[in-house]
Amino acid sequence: MDKIVYFDNAATTPLSEEVLREMKPYLTDFYGNANSVHTVGRQAVKGLDMARETVADILGADFNEIYFTSGGTESNNFALRGSFLAREKGRDKLVVSSIEHSAVLSTASELEKQGAKLSMVKPDKNGYLLASDYEKVGLSDCFLAGMMFANNELGTIQPIKEFAKVCSNFGALSFVDSVQAMGVTDIKVKDLGVSMLSFSGHKFGGPKGVGVLYIKNGVKVAPLITGGYQERSKRGGTSNVAGAVGLATALKLSRIDLEKQTANIRSVKDYFIKKVLSEIGGVTINGGENSLPGIVNITFNGIDGEALLYALDLKGVCASLGAACSAGTIEPSRVLKEIGLSDIDAKSSIRFSFYKQNTTQEVDYAVEVLKQAIKKVSG
Repeated sequence: MDKIVYFDNAATTPLSEEVLREMKPYLTDFYGNANSVHTVGRQAVKGLDMARETVADILGADFNEIYFTSGGTESNNFALRGSFLAREKGRDKLVVSSIEHSAVLSTASELEKQGAKLSMVKPDKNGYLLASDYEKVGLSDCFLAGMMFANNELGTIQPIKEFAKVCSNFGALSFVDSVQAMGVTDIKVKDLGVSMLSFSGHKFGGPKGVGVLYIKNGVKVAPLITGGYQERSKRGGTSNVAGAVGLATALKLSRIDLEKQTANIRSVKDYFIKKVLSEIGGVTINGGENSLPGIVNITFNGIDGEALLYALDLKGVCASLGAACSAGTIEPSRVLKEIGLSDIDAKSSIRFSFYKQNTTQEVDYAVEVLKQAIKKVSG
């Protein structure tokens, strides 16, 4: 296959060459264990400290509020399980939205089996959540409430400040999964007022296998992984120094001309939507206008989404049926069903997601392939 058009950036983004250059010395020259006291170890810990400082500065956090993990899934587990184990007596309720990432919902279900009282908040038809709905569920006996910053299938951006304030009013911890939003949104944790916030490096040009959990000073969270004294005894295991350096570098690069970068991403997405709506009939755009710059979810009415996806792939166009973690399942998208789509419409929907390397020329090619693929699948 000669041509590849990659419109699945919500699943992962390509590793930036500059990020790779910054990581390389910590895979070769500065290869020491960051917990070793000798010279080689000190070289490694210097890189780890610089990475932590960079992340903290960008998020507006303190140095000791940043914890490196293996990715978004671990960070989400860390927040939910850690707060459950460290909860105050009488606070057994866990409140999350029904459109959270599976790393949150699966963990919440497991905690329910262990004694947590799980409550779900539903979105509206466009995938938006209301902070007031969390209050209606009841937070006075809640140890943690979770609201994702932006949905990974629809791109809808949620009212995080209002959510955090409601949680604070009732003494509940507020947790935000910002995996999909980080890198394309200017996130300042102090301004948001959240207790904890997670993200992963590979969503904005960084490496896979490294993430962050921000834990506000004073918030009690039990360790998820026990062992050594790494991450201030909150997360045992030899530090992934190269990964941390790569994540910090990618995050720093994402903040250079952030408004211009996101405007360019959004312009490519808008161009794609305009061409699809004008050149292809029988489509519906899912979600609302207040969304991330790079994500669009489209229902191709009456078309089998999986067959369409394969037809696109044969011509080098990469997209997805929804969250990458759900790939291979035969069930329709849970998120799309939560906003009211039928099983048939949910199975006819495809997510296209764009990043800064994408161009309008790629869109022109992809839409032509899409038109041919629809004819092939529907014929």
